[in-house]
Amino acid sequence: MDREINVTKTRIHGDYHLAQVLFTGDNFLIVDFEGEPAIHFTERRAKHSPLKDVAGMIHSFHYAAYRSLFLNPQRKSEDINTLLPFIQLWFHYISGFFIKSYLDTTKDAPFIPNNKQDIQILLETFLLQKAVYELNYELNYRLDWIIVPLKGIKSIIEQNRLGQIC
Repeated sequence: MDREINVTKTRIHGDYHLAQVLFTGDNFLIVDFEGEPAIHFTERRAKHSPLKDVAGMIHSFHYAAYRSLFLNPQRKSEDINTLLPFIQLWFHYISGFFIKSYLDTTKDAPFIPNNKQDIQILLETFLLQKAVYELNYELNYRLDWIIVPLKGIKSIIEQNRLGQIC
């Protein structure tokens, strides 16, 4: 299916995740605007949809949730099936709140598509792109972590089938 989504592109953070957001006690600061370190400088300077950063944060929520489940040395393997529904619920709601807040704040901005289907397509694309990037990273540097991006890819595919990203 050929589809063109016309939105304004802008410079983005490029490596937006929970560790890049600092709470000062009164406010939040976003740090480290250099972009994804493994991406060439020319690509990091290119303009993109800000939804790419939204997808980066959603992916970070996924990592926070699933890493705590699968990579916690204190967790017993028999507890996974008990804890998994709570992890999925937390991830579903925190992602939903984040997307809704972002879209409510940026409503009518030229960098946000006018219809929900286009937003869905962009978010799914950026989420899958980030998950595949992370899978490659984990395969090269932290083999015992590959379960996290694999779960992310599976989740994106399942949500796509149900039309549930946003």
